[in-house]
Amino acid sequence: MSGLHGRFSTAYCLLFNIFAEIFNMNINFIEIVACFMVLFAIIDIIGSIPIILDLKAKTGDVQPVKVTLASLGIFLAFLIFGERLLGIFGVDIGAFAIAGSIIIFLIGMEMVLGAEFFKQDSPGGGGIVPIAFPLIAGAGSITTILSLRAEYHTINILIALLLNIGVVYFVLKMTTTIEKFLGPTVLHILKKFFGIILLAIAIRLFINNTGLALTNGQ
Repeated sequence: MSGLHGRFSTAYCLLFNIFAEIFNMNINFIEIVACFMVLFAIIDIIGSIPIILDLKAKTGDVQPVKVTLASLGIFLAFLIFGERLLGIFGVDIGAFAIAGSIIIFLIGMEMVLGAEFFKQDSPGGGGIVPIAFPLIAGAGSITTILSLRAEYHTINILIALLLNIGVVYFVLKMTTTIEKFLGPTVLHILKKFFGIILLAIAIRLFINNTGLALTNGQ
């Protein structure tokens, strides 16, 4: 396992060095902090802990290295190629967000009702869907990446992204410790609460990207 973590760290540093050369090293500490805070807030890996723990209970393992690399790959693809990547498939960011909202809605239903919509192909094989996408690299965070490209140097966005991915890996790696610390009763309460939050987020995403409007009961 230590060898796998070592390879992850090596790949992480190699990616940074390559992209630093590509984007001419226009490093600005203020831009990095600003991008980091925006991405940290929108990825919200801390708020996703109860959801990750619930998925871990069903699959046995969240595979932190695999999930982290998958999330990083998705982010880098959109950082480099932007909306052109979706254009290859004839899909816009709105349709992408709607697809993500449906997955988030199903996760929320699982947490609130105890139903099971996501079948795992192999024991302990949970991870890329739905953790990497759409919980970590979801429509909101991808849209944010696209927006940041218009305001900040790409190298600074990249550094902020790598720092956030480091936080994501740490949280995923510490899920067992967090689970023991919280205990089953607290986890059950958090599971139901965040399930309802996810349902609300999914509905908002769906409404915002379909053009539907709530009438506030009128």
